[in-house]
Amino acid sequence: MLTEIHKTNRMGAALEFLSRYHTDGEDFLNRIVTDDETWVAHANAETKQQSMAWGHTDSPTRLRKALQTLSARKLMVTVFWDAQGILLIEVMTRGTTINSVVYCRKLKKLKRAIQNKRRGLLSSGVVLLHDNARPHTPVRTGQVLRKFKWDVFQHSPYNPDMAPSDFHLFTAMKRWLGGQHFADDEELKNAVTHWLKSQTAAFYAEGVGKLVKRYDKCLNNGGDYVEK
Repeated sequence: MLTEIHKTNRMGAALEFLSRYHTDGEDFLNRIVTDDETWVAHANAETKQQSMAWGHTDSPTRLRKALQTLSARKLMVTVFWDAQGILLIEVMTRGTTINSVVYCRKLKKLKRAIQNKRRGLLSSGVVLLHDNARPHTPVRTGQVLRKFKWDVFQHSPYNPDMAPSDFHLFTAMKRWLGGQHFADDEELKNAVTHWLKSQTAAFYAEGVGKLVKRYDKCLNNGGDYVEK
């Protein structure tokens, strides 16, 4: 549950975001680079929509469905992206964790990826949208970002409704993963990487663009959660 302090902070972030958008328009959205992490599993349950079955008028109202036993094997995937598409995909080695050292290493790789894939973005100014999870806030991370001269637009933790990776990218990816099984880490990694890279630029632009409507709703509903 959001406290009044949480709502006030969310409204402040919404006001800042919308002010910058109304000043710079699409240029502001095109400078946004966002990232997040998610788990991807070797064995994935079908989504509710996938498990639905067509039936005729005489079909029984209850359908029996076998209980799915899923593997616990999974990988952590970090994705950096913007309105044009994927910038960097990092799959964590099994057993490792993301700390400030690891995250700073990812940021340096991200900078090289931006240099190679987004000509002019570094000079126009990157707006890095990420939450204040523990690896993102230490002194070491701040030093790297200040050295890069990137503009950091942070959103509060546990607010997936304002994180494009959560409400857009990973939601679509998990729907695609539903019902699929992968033999090993390499097959899973290749499949997820291919899916992420095969999505159109319009798909990624849509995800970033949704932030405008969501922040507007957040501001108008007193900082409460935004569902769509």
